Amino acid sequence: MSSVRRGRGSIRQGLIAAASESAILNPDAITAATRQETVPIALFAVVLGFVALLVCFTRGYVLLYGDAVAHLGIARRILDSRNPGLSQLGGVWLPLPHLLIMPFVQKMLWWQTGLAGAWPSLLCYVVGAAGFYRLARRMMVPRWAFVATAFYLLNPNLLYLATTAMTEPLFLAILVWMTLLTVECVDAIQALETHVNQKRPRSQKRDLGHADLQMKAIGRKLIVISIVIFAAVMTRYDGWIAGAAVWCVLAWQVMRTRGLFAKIVPEFVLFTLITVTGPLLWLWYNQHFMGDPLDFMRGPYSAAAIEKKTAPLGAKHYRGWHNIGWSLLFYTRTAQVDAAAWETGFAVMAAASWGLWLTLRRGFQVPQFSSAQRAAILLWMPIPFYMYSVSYGSVPIFIPQLYPHAFYNSRYGMEMLPGLVLFTFITVAWLERTWTATRPLLVKLLPRIMLGVAALNSVAMMYFVPLVLKEGIVNAATRMPFESSIARQLESFPQGVPILMHNSDHIGAIQQSGIPLKQMLSENDYDSWKAALSDPAVKAGYVVAIAGDPVDDAVKAHPLNLTELTVLCTTGQPCARIYKSDVWKP
Repeated sequence: MSSVRRGRGSIRQGLIAAASESAILNPDAITAATRQETVPIALFAVVLGFVALLVCFTRGYVLLYGDAVAHLGIARRILDSRNPGLSQLGGVWLPLPHLLIMPFVQKMLWWQTGLAGAWPSLLCYVVGAAGFYRLARRMMVPRWAFVATAFYLLNPNLLYLATTAMTEPLFLAILVWMTLLTVECVDAIQALETHVNQKRPRSQKRDLGHADLQMKAIGRKLIVISIVIFAAVMTRYDGWIAGAAVWCVLAWQVMRTRGLFAKIVPEFVLFTLITVTGPLLWLWYNQHFMGDPLDFMRGPYSAAAIEKKTAPLGAKHYRGWHNIGWSLLFYTRTAQVDAAAWETGFAVMAAASWGLWLTLRRGFQVPQFSSAQRAAILLWMPIPFYMYSVSYGSVPIFIPQLYPHAFYNSRYGMEMLPGLVLFTFITVAWLERTWTATRPLLVKLLPRIMLGVAALNSVAMMYFVPLVLKEGIVNAATRMPFESSIARQLESFPQGVPILMHNSDHIGAIQQSGIPLKQMLSENDYDSWKAALSDPAVKAGYVVAIAGDPVDDAVKAHPLNLTELTVLCTTGQPCARIYKSDVWKP
């Protein structure tokens, strides 16, 4: 056993040493990134992330998105509620982001300021940066991998989201690493296939032993990938499609390689089980706690229900409804504006599309490039996913560049950021090789030019306010003052008195007031909620009724023994009425 372990260690050390030596001897080598290369990238991301947090926090941007406030509230109520536990995760948003925020959000100050969501997002930003650079090094030479990573990390939309409780930084990190590990695994399988097919009669026994070690290493990598797939499935529904695509790619590679499947049957079975466990577990959760395995698709808080609730009365469906062409246009246009300033997003999309074509046809024409790198096309998965979601999933996307010139779900375009940047620089690297003989001076200056373009793109986007941040500012203009006015009223109530209030739409008011969620009588605890709605004056000391919500209906049905204290109305929001019970007793 010890000799086998030594053998594995020597193989691993040999591969690392060979990669390092290759990179030193040949600066144009396309190979796996070393730790010495990756650490500075991660440190660069740490500095950028904390600068972004300082800017966004001091300007009050961290809690602009209502979804970010809601994510924090869900994470908080897992432990702070009348009925704590996993049932508080809800049945629509997937649970991993809330579980990661949960340890931080229990600190009241971090919940109120939004810092509880910033720490996990910043960590994901750094981890995603390291993964993106490592993936880029598998596709291009070090100088272009660095410039591509700089372009990715300097994106102001990504920097802003990395300071919030939104799920995009987490999912982007998972998507990048899932793609990287898939490329590495396919590369290892193809190397094994080449090794096994070589005829070496004098060293056949030694070669077979080396092949067995390679097969076991591939089996372990499959298990690691399945864990990453599980994380993706538990983060966003995009991850369900990405995970299925990764399983299909790797299953095909394993089955077509002679002798590999037979050697790693236990690992492959575990890889498959973990992959399918995520969706099955979420379906079971919805059935167990919500009474419907598809509650996330057709329940009261699903995308379909929200779209129906928010659409103007008698209005036609949004553009893109049951129309794949419009859906493709809306999503790709959003991805362009999220990735680049002004109208340069068209150039980025064109370059990325050409890079995709080069990858599919192996147009790199360099010895180090193998067909394993084609697995990087997984980064284009968001396009078909959102085409379907916009057309048939009740997920509209509005940006000011397209009719109706509004702001809604523009952050979804961020899912394409890694793919657009990576494949754009594949095209740039191809141009460098193409121009080497004809334009030597331009080729020499090209890396500096592109690094300047990356910095200029970031500055221009910040100057004109990046789209994702602009959406947050616009949509928070009426919500935040309304919640602040409610919060001031909540702060004036005696400590510990139960308050009846519907939390789902305006939990930000409770967050600002600093009142523990267990003090609230809300829909998060079914029994106390139903009892309070049937007799508000007896069950609650104070009642906050927002026009049109269940509490407002309950007050209209049972108005006895309630004294109206104040009415709060702000532009663009329904009015809130505050009541005090005349009969409530501790």
